[in-house]
Amino acid sequence: MIILGIDPGYAIVGFGIIEKTKNQTKVIDYGVIETDKSLKMSVRLNIIYDGIEYLINKYKPDCFAIEELFYHTNQKTVINVAMARGVILLSAIKNLGEQKLFEYTPLQIKQALTGNGRAEKQQVQYMVKAILNLAKTPKPDDAADALAVALCHSQTNTILADTVIK
Repeated sequence: MIILGIDPGYAIVGFGIIEKTKNQTKVIDYGVIETDKSLKMSVRLNIIYDGIEYLINKYKPDCFAIEELFYHTNQKTVINVAMARGVILLSAIKNLGEQKLFEYTPLQIKQALTGNGRAEKQQVQYMVKAILNLAKTPKPDDAADALAVALCHSQTNTILADTVIK
């Protein structure tokens, strides 16, 4: 089963692609989609949309997992992240269908990886590195967060995993 995990944003969108088989979970790729702050928001959203389309077409994931939006204190930031998340969801639904789209709260992601829904970012990153047997923590943080989303899906959605894993 190939899982594409997304950490949504509008300046930086983290992505992490993992493959889960019955005996192991391994990294296929990870990184970020970046948009330049000097660009109009509509152009930035188009860059994000095209980036997600590219990842879906290249890796052909079985599942798409994304972090749910949580409220920031800055209202402008939350609106911009919500718009970016909207184009990400649109791309996922158009390419994969609603049945392959899964959303997880930050609490669910932390709980799945560390056993503690209130875990610190460093604890989550340590578990990403440990579970995936990586030599170092993925950088930037957005990519590590996206891998955490993908791992959350692989660990919490066992019914789907059992039917998709070959």
